[in-house]
Amino acid sequence: MFKIKTSQSKNTDEIILSLEDKETNSFATLNLNNGGSLESLTIKGNSIIKNLIPLKYKDTFASSILFPFAGRIKNGRYIFLDKLYSLPINEIENQNALHGLIYNKPFHVISQCSSNKKVEVVLEYRQKDLVEGFPYSYSVQLKYILTSNDLTLTCSINNTGNQSFPFSVGWHPYFHSDNLNVSRIKMNCLKKIIFDKNLVAIDEKPLTYKGELLINKKFDDCFLIKGNVLKLITPGYQLKLRSSNKYNYLIVYTINEANVIALEPLTGAPNCFNNLKGLQVLKPKDNYSITWEILVEKN
Repeated sequence: MFKIKTSQSKNTDEIILSLEDKETNSFATLNLNNGGSLESLTIKGNSIIKNLIPLKYKDTFASSILFPFAGRIKNGRYIFLDKLYSLPINEIENQNALHGLIYNKPFHVISQCSSNKKVEVVLEYRQKDLVEGFPYSYSVQLKYILTSNDLTLTCSINNTGNQSFPFSVGWHPYFHSDNLNVSRIKMNCLKKIIFDKNLVAIDEKPLTYKGELLINKKFDDCFLIKGNVLKLITPGYQLKLRSSNKYNYLIVYTINEANVIALEPLTGAPNCFNNLKGLQVLKPKDNYSITWEILVEKN
């Protein structure tokens, strides 16, 4: 039987939501203070996503929702409808705006239910005050569903104001591997995004292949992939990361301090507020939704 538990960290006062089914050894934890992010995920005893402590969340953005943009906006500046906007700079060393505006916002539970087959919880954040560089009102709902085989996350964005706004959305999960050097990614790649010295997307080049990418080196790369599914193969498990979006940008990123790899599906390219690649516009009162699924196939 799936269950939901709520707890509060003694050290940080963070509110943690635990989704669990002890019979199938499947568990997930959500941090409501850190943007409703998925802190950990275990499916059928396989540790898929781990808490990255002692690394800091503000540096890793682990499993955060990236909205209204993913990746870097050069100097935090962009033009929309002939008006110049300046976003807060949160990557000081390169003077960029990085990974959106909601990764550290508090979410709250608006519904939850559980059964012997699944557990479901819906979280929400509402932005009412107009902020620097993105003066729009919106709400974001995150629906997590955990079963014994998979986890799905549906992100729904609603324009609650009276002005259209530009956006892209992404997700930043890190996947654990017992041996990253022999793990590999299978995807249908179309292009690779070219970064400048400050890791801002400036161009792209064709890079067509359907093979496997061995994770035996450091990565901080972005690709345009065809289709909505990629596969991660590790010594302990295999999984599919599926998106409801037909074409997706994907950032592949590794960090030296942990045996994990970030596979970040994005609807738009980094710096899309300026290069317009994958940029969308949400009209007043309109809604946009995207679903990602982590499906464990083999262990």
